[in-house]
Amino acid sequence: MTIQSFGNQTSKQQTPWRRRGGWYGLLLIGLSLLSGCVTVPDEIRGTSATPQMDLIRVMNAPNLYTGQESRFGGRIADIRNEADRTRLEIVALPLDGAGRPRLDEPSEGRLVAYVNRFLEPLEFKNQLITVVGPISGSEKGKIGERPYTFVVVNVQGYKRWRVVQQVVLPPRAYDPWWDRRYRHAWGPGWGPGWNDGYAPVQVESVVTE
Repeated sequence: MTIQSFGNQTSKQQTPWRRRGGWYGLLLIGLSLLSGCVTVPDEIRGTSATPQMDLIRVMNAPNLYTGQESRFGGRIADIRNEADRTRLEIVALPLDGAGRPRLDEPSEGRLVAYVNRFLEPLEFKNQLITVVGPISGSEKGKIGERPYTFVVVNVQGYKRWRVVQQVVLPPRAYDPWWDRRYRHAWGPGWGPGWNDGYAPVQVESVVTE
């Protein structure tokens, strides 16, 4: 009888692990499906399936890429209205699969983007943007007092982005097998749980439309 009882207990003990494994498997499948649905917005899709996105490569030899469609993005450092167009100076950042600037990556340099319309400086200064259009060469300028050669893009489409704050809950907050009475998962007699204790809530910046 003792052996039979121990066997039943072992079988019961394995059940939460199986449930947790199945739950995480479904979670991973869901995340992979979501990542597969990421697309570039129509405003910045352009006409090329492989637009030039390597600003550092273009900066090294801008004339070699003149006329090639490009997609660059980042933060607008300066905006100046000219007679029939607007000049944007953009601090370039790498883009993700949806064409959004990645805030967690260092700048790749700066570029100048010309938009053939009036843009309100107060609405665009310091904002995140992605532009698409042909590379038209380069122009000399300055960043402060330092001379700088800017890659130039004639904008055919652009997309502005917003930054929102998103709360990231600690694992314990959404663990379906957490038992507050015992301060660890799955009841008494199991020792410390995998998420024992209070993990701090984190806030991260997310780029969105």
